[in-house]
Amino acid sequence: MLIVENLSYTYTDTQVLENIHFTLSQGEVLSIVGASGSGKSTLLKALYGLFDLSQGKIFWNGTPVLGPSHNLVPGFPKMKYLAQDFGLMPYMTVEENVGKFLSNLDLPKKRARVAELLEMTLMQDYAKVKPLFLSGGQKQRVGLAQALAQAPELLLLDEPFSQTDSFLKNRIRQNLFTFLKDHRITTLIATHESQEALGFSDRIMIIKDGKQLLIDTPEKVYYSQNEYIATLFDVVNRVQEEGGEERLYYPHQIHIVAQSPWQAEVESCFFQGGYYLVICRVNKQLIYIKTTEKIEKGKKVFLKVEK
Repeated sequence: MLIVENLSYTYTDTQVLENIHFTLSQGEVLSIVGASGSGKSTLLKALYGLFDLSQGKIFWNGTPVLGPSHNLVPGFPKMKYLAQDFGLMPYMTVEENVGKFLSNLDLPKKRARVAELLEMTLMQDYAKVKPLFLSGGQKQRVGLAQALAQAPELLLLDEPFSQTDSFLKNRIRQNLFTFLKDHRITTLIATHESQEALGFSDRIMIIKDGKQLLIDTPEKVYYSQNEYIATLFDVVNRVQEEGGEERLYYPHQIHIVAQSPWQAEVESCFFQGGYYLVICRVNKQLIYIKTTEKIEKGKKVFLKVEK
């Protein structure tokens, strides 16, 4: 179990993290989501023991996680941190990098473990290639396989798919999170990708300017009625309802209907693959909706919120 109590970190008189607190059970996946510069990567580094905290405590399975003034080597044997620089040896092959820290006493077991992880990250065809000749996304996948090779109990991932091609990303992501759940690996993942956080997390932490705004299930975070949080996942509409109360609605929650008191004029329409993003104007306000059909600019439409 990972326990974080009132974690704060200051760098050159700047408060980078402030009063972060949560508990993570074995096998739980927590996504850390926030705008660029909000403190996601710094939090992972602090949890790994790369910083001396200004305030607070971190415990992993009851043992304090201490910073560099107490430990020359950060982390624990069963705690792995995958940074954005991957840490690969350029003149070792992919399979040698993945198996670098595995024992040679049982070579068939080692080879099987390496093969399993290369298949999981879709890097089996590059086993004999040196990282020197790989793309950034391929190196990222090798780094992920290497981090998993020693069967960690706690995994800290910093934007693990940021350089991976879109057409591979979903498949590798599904493979990874299935692997994490099957092996009950406690995982924290710093990510800016909303679908990754919503689809594969047990809980999501929202962080802004180094402060923890919310930690809850994906559903509760997504519909939290906080504008900063909502804009991390999609464009959002601020709608004034009867009685004067304002509420936030995502584009998929507003529909075109045959008749309603809420009339709008279509300003533009963009094809997005599985849907069209339609921008409508109501007086001086722009309203974003999603439809299955293209709508021409200038057309008058009636809108209704689906609650």
